[in-house]
Amino acid sequence: MYARPWQRVNDFYLNIVRANLSLPLLFGAQTLVVDHNDTGIAALSGSSELESVASEDRSGRWARTTFKIILSYHGGSFDGWQKQPGLNTVQSIVEGSLGKFVDEKKTQLLKDKGLPIEGCAIVAGRTDKGVTGLQQVCSFYTWKKDVKPRDIEDAINHAAPGKLRVISVSEVSRVFHPNFSAKWRRYLYIFPLTNGGYTDQSSDNGEFYDSFKYNEIHDSASKDELENEKKSYAFSISKVNRLLRKLEGKLLSYKMFARDTKASRNDGPPTECFVYHARAMEVKLPATDHGEETNVMCVELVANRFLRKMVRVLVATSIREAAAGAEDDALIKLMDATCRRATAPPAPPDGLCLVDVGYTEFEPQKCFILIE
Repeated sequence: MYARPWQRVNDFYLNIVRANLSLPLLFGAQTLVVDHNDTGIAALSGSSELESVASEDRSGRWARTTFKIILSYHGGSFDGWQKQPGLNTVQSIVEGSLGKFVDEKKTQLLKDKGLPIEGCAIVAGRTDKGVTGLQQVCSFYTWKKDVKPRDIEDAINHAAPGKLRVISVSEVSRVFHPNFSAKWRRYLYIFPLTNGGYTDQSSDNGEFYDSFKYNEIHDSASKDELENEKKSYAFSISKVNRLLRKLEGKLLSYKMFARDTKASRNDGPPTECFVYHARAMEVKLPATDHGEETNVMCVELVANRFLRKMVRVLVATSIREAAAGAEDDALIKLMDATCRRATAPPAPPDGLCLVDVGYTEFEPQKCFILIE
């Protein structure tokens, strides 16, 4: 079994969180460097938004101030976003840091209930343990006066230095909701390639292949899922790209690509997702302290929403189908499957990061992977 250098992926994400590296630089000249101050994740703190609040009688709910917080955190340093007893989660640290900004009425209410004095952070999308958030968006509101964005930034930055960093804090309209206001989310999955990878010399474009064993790419496959998957395979990155591109511009049900949710249900959130962008390409992670670059496959996915573990299942399934020589529409056909065992178990969380969340219309030219 080939050993995947996942630690190098973890280190790469950690360096981005610490602002030592920039994600767009990974993709070279073919990528436009996105200025997030005026595009996808722009804060809804323009004058028109704030004026709509200021013009109202600021009493009751209107008297509160809402802040939009953009965070960067290293997935390998936390037990996921969602607060859970006894676990080191991003939400628990952020909300603990916001406690000093809670208004007096809520503070007294929490004290009366014997609860810790914490703020409430609403997030654009919860990430699992091991998944990095590069520009996660959350909001916090308070009736306390004279709370400044810089105060919030400093409080959170002191909570877990080197692992959690505030990118920006801005005052926004009270109608802003990190999740419901979002028009799209962008994820990136970095899959490290092994020394078993090789260039097909018979191919005109020098197509890169990588060898793997099926059960190597999954973190939680059951025995019966893997019992017939012991042999080694080789997959083409350009084939993975062709498989993924078939998803673009389509509204499809991804229930077969979700995990930890009911495969068939009559209530709850819908399973349809509109994928704007789905591409894969080979890049190199920057040299380590030992001077070694790492070949990786990057998968970039942009959609209006994502189901639980959907990105990781899509990555693993596209690799499996590429190795099997499936038709380019193989992922589309799997949408009609009746059992989730038709899709692959999720790839490890180490390679996944939430890149950003968009509150304006999606612009394809701002994506990282622009190859056809």
